[in-house]
Amino acid sequence: MAILFDDFKSWKAYCADNNLALYEPVLEYETTQKGHAHQDITDGLLRAWQVMKEAVQTGFTEDMKSRSGMIDNGGKKVKNSPITVLSPEFQMLVARALSAKEVNACMGRIVAAPTAGASGILPGVLVTLQELHQIDDTKMVECLLVAAGIALIIEQNASLAGAVGGCQAETGSAAAMGSGAIVYALGGNVTQVFNAVAITIQCMLGLVCDPVAGLVEVPCVVRNASAAAIAYSSAQIAISNVDSVIPVDECVSAMGEIGQSMESRYKETALGGLAATLTGNAIAKKVLIHDIEIIDEGETT
Repeated sequence: MAILFDDFKSWKAYCADNNLALYEPVLEYETTQKGHAHQDITDGLLRAWQVMKEAVQTGFTEDMKSRSGMIDNGGKKVKNSPITVLSPEFQMLVARALSAKEVNACMGRIVAAPTAGASGILPGVLVTLQELHQIDDTKMVECLLVAAGIALIIEQNASLAGAVGGCQAETGSAAAMGSGAIVYALGGNVTQVFNAVAITIQCMLGLVCDPVAGLVEVPCVVRNASAAAIAYSSAQIAISNVDSVIPVDECVSAMGEIGQSMESRYKETALGGLAATLTGNAIAKKVLIHDIEIIDEGETT
């Protein structure tokens, strides 16, 4: 991957022809792009991984209430809920994804993977994966490289931006990255990894980007949690040798086509969907007035 692959088919063929693990061409691409040694890239990814883990913990230990009031410590509430709908592991997956994304909503430090709007998904997915399967950090770095390779190809053939392709491009891509990384970490073959990506995309196609008041809070935070759950279900399906039927490259093409045909009001404009509801409009007016008051106070002091 010294040059970027155009599609998943080429990535798979290159690994097979050169007897490489899935992450190795991505590492080579990263070193070529940045002009750094492999160790430098690995060290950078370890730092990113640490930030992801810290975001989860920050959401659990600090006050996560956004200025708009729409975000109010959801991660902690799910983690500590006395009523359990899910298994403890599943409950923690949801709580972690919420927690890390709330750190973003509250202006904390996160890793945009691949975007800030989807920044809770990989931390939730990978922190849970490491805990469940006792995977060391070296393997987690390989998982991040695999996830990055997935994102690079989606970016070329569809989009990673909500403003271009809707929320399917942001949370859908992040979930696909996480699902592929799970299967890779657990010893799945390349076909299974790419089936996980394809199945995830199939589950996320058509999701609009409709942030209330133009803030990356509602429904963005809860979508991160749902996307993390889809990543895990898709990984389980794929690693069980269930075929995606539609090849991953065709799924990505479908994502791109849907994004292009989606009306602009459903692509991060806050003009459609949940943002256009009566409550959404009321919140937008309230947030705007609040921000104007803060500006006025700042000018008079």
